Amino acid sequence: MKMYGNWRSAAAFRVRAALNLKGIPYEEIFLDLDAGDQHKPEFRKINPQGAVPAVFVDDGPPLMQSLAILDYIEDTHPQTPLLPADPRARARARSLAQVVACDTHPLYTPRVRNRLMEAYELPRERMLEFLRFAFEGGLKTLEARLSGEPGTGRFAQGDAVSHADLCIASLWVGTGIFGVDTAPYPTVKRVAEACLALDGVARAHPLKQPGAPTQ
Repeated sequence: MKMYGNWRSAAAFRVRAALNLKGIPYEEIFLDLDAGDQHKPEFRKINPQGAVPAVFVDDGPPLMQSLAILDYIEDTHPQTPLLPADPRARARARSLAQVVACDTHPLYTPRVRNRLMEAYELPRERMLEFLRFAFEGGLKTLEARLSGEPGTGRFAQGDAVSHADLCIASLWVGTGIFGVDTAPYPTVKRVAEACLALDGVARAHPLKQPGAPTQ
């Protein structure tokens, strides 16, 4: 597989972690998002949205959107499953993943941050306040569900890592980058740290990728 990504992309982190956990070899081509590589015509031909990840698996068009890519990987490489077999548990894992990938993460992407500051002349600190608000909404939902629903185990859904954990881990890494207070979310912390401790996830960590800051 060949994947276009970036060190700080939470979505690319989720896909990278899944590939590592399943032992699937891949080549990652890192775009410089700060330099605007995602807006260059050659990449817009790959993904008109100008977003990563974009994954090539054959001679056909690339796969895009992290949850769709995770589902494809699961369907084509069922070994080391990252979704439970039980339909109800499977749906719960997916719904927890979507709290992050569909409802929370889109609010703090670079294109949203840049739009807030450029179009509305929002000072950086006010923009960061909005991002923390976005994080807190997702974290509150996850904490309530993970601490109150019987499906939670060592991980978000039972005692096996799933797509839900990869998404939660990607959100948790972002809390450190944006200075979000995580004290009110002990269950999210426990689940995220259990996931981040796995070797395949640890190797996928954003700060361990080319281009990441050294500190």
